[in-house]
Amino acid sequence: MSALGNIRTFVEGVTSRLDKIAWVGPLLGRLTLAGVFIPSGWGKLNGLSKLASYFEELHIPAPHFNALLVASTEFLGGILVLVGFATRFASLPLAFTMLIAILTAKRSQIDGFTSLAAFDEFAYLTMFLWLAVAGAGRASLDHLIVRKSDSTSAAPVRS
Repeated sequence: MSALGNIRTFVEGVTSRLDKIAWVGPLLGRLTLAGVFIPSGWGKLNGLSKLASYFEELHIPAPHFNALLVASTEFLGGILVLVGFATRFASLPLAFTMLIAILTAKRSQIDGFTSLAAFDEFAYLTMFLWLAVAGAGRASLDHLIVRKSDSTSAAPVRS
């Protein structure tokens, strides 16, 4: 066997083994995001007037409403992401929240892609978009529900 063939065999073996644990990536991403957004949302829910005042300083319209919206989105969305339920849908408002945070609170600090990429909010935005596209993975309620519905729809219909 040639050197190229040996390399190909090696890469295929490693790839095959890694494919078996591909569920770990989305799980770790979800746990990380939930570990940030559940406590952040809870804190904001318990300090809505302070958050609304901050939103007023940023000239965000309807600051009290938006404070409640952001706090609820972070807390409830964080819980949904944690357990992997409706993950693709829950990730979108969370990603949007991060986009707005960047455009309002961080905008003056952006002087190029490097500064943008250094923000935690940008990393969170990226991770939420990844979950929205890729889904929650096998270690999630989403996966269990789909698997359960697939098995019941494949069952024979009794008359």
